[in-house]
Amino acid sequence: QVQLEESGGGLVQPGGSLRLSCTGSGRSFSDYTVGWFRQAPGKELTFVAATSWSSSVRKFADSVKGRFAISRNNVEKTVILQLNRLKPEDTAVYFCAAGDVSATFGDPRNYDYWGQGTQVTVSS
Repeated sequence: QVQLEESGGGLVQPGGSLRLSCTGSGRSFSDYTVGWFRQAPGKELTFVAATSWSSSVRKFADSVKGRFAISRNNVEKTVILQLNRLKPEDTAVYFCAAGDVSATFGDPRNYDYWGQGTQVTVSS
């Protein structure tokens, strides 16, 4: 069993940055792919980024490539999503998820464990 908790959301102006953290518990956390997804009001859950257990594979949605970065520390059981050059359309609740994913990183159905989410609001 893995439990996940997100932190670091908040209100930021366009062009600003935020650092989201996903902290996991459970011995198997380090074995799992960890992904970030987001859901804007009235819209579907969409993929943002993911990292394999070893960080050898990192995937990003086209909409965030070049602006967001993902990293993980398996000793501390954390995955960081660095959000840079934020835009109003990045406003959403951001969720981290973990699962035994080796392909199709962007499909939320492949993830077994989910956090409660953290709100990111980009507005002037």
